[in-house]
Amino acid sequence: MMSNTTLKTRLDQVLDQVAQAAHRTGRAADEITLIGVSKRKPVEDMQTAYAAGLRHFGENRAQEVRDKFPGFDPEGITRHFIGHLQSNKVKYLPGRVDIIHTIDSTRIADAVNQRFGAQELKIPCLVEVNISGESNKEGVEPTQALDLASYCAELPNLEFSGLMTIGPLTADRDRIRQAFQEMKLLTDQIAHRVGLLQPLLSMGMSGDFEIAIEEGATHIRVGTAIFGAREY
Repeated sequence: MMSNTTLKTRLDQVLDQVAQAAHRTGRAADEITLIGVSKRKPVEDMQTAYAAGLRHFGENRAQEVRDKFPGFDPEGITRHFIGHLQSNKVKYLPGRVDIIHTIDSTRIADAVNQRFGAQELKIPCLVEVNISGESNKEGVEPTQALDLASYCAELPNLEFSGLMTIGPLTADRDRIRQAFQEMKLLTDQIAHRVGLLQPLLSMGMSGDFEIAIEEGATHIRVGTAIFGAREY
C-alpha cells in the first residue's frame, strides 16, 4: 500500500503534466479527464487517491470491478472499464461501471446491451480501435470502426460516445504521435457520420499521455505514474 504523501505527490505531478500538455496546444486542463488505473491495486490506495482529489477510476478486469467497486463507491466518482471484455464477464459490470471503453465486436456490443437492458440500464461506451495494427492489441481495424460505431449507436441500451485506443508499443515518439493523429481524425470522421457532437477520445497512458493530450485526447488512462508499479 502506498503512503498518502507519495500518492498525492505522484497525482499532483501527473496533473501538472496534463496542464502543461494542454497549454502547449491551447487547450484547457479541465478538457482532459484523468482516469487513475487502479488495476491490481488495493482499495486502500484508491481511497487515498480519492482523498487526494482523483474522481475517475479505471479497471482492466471485470473480476476486479466485481470485487472492488461494491466496497469503493464514494460520492462523485466515475467508474471506467478499460480492459478487454469477454462476453461471459459482462455480467459483472451492470451497476458497477459508468462507462465502457472497450467495445471491439458486435458480439460484445450485444452482450453489453442485453446485460444492461436486463437491469433497465443504459451505458455509455467507446469503440476500441487497433490503430497501430499490432497483433497483440485488441480492437477493430480502423476501416471497421465506423460500422461498429454505427451498430452500437442503434442498440437501445448503449450510448455510443466515441473511440478508444492503446498507442504503439515503441520508443519512437513520432510513431506514437502519428497514431494518435490518425485516431483524432478517425474520431472526428465517425462522429460526423453518426451525428455525435462531442465525441470522447480515450488514448494515452503513463508513457505517452502528454502526446495524446497534444493530439486531442479527451480521456487519458494513467496507472503506474500515479499508483506505482504493479505487483504480478
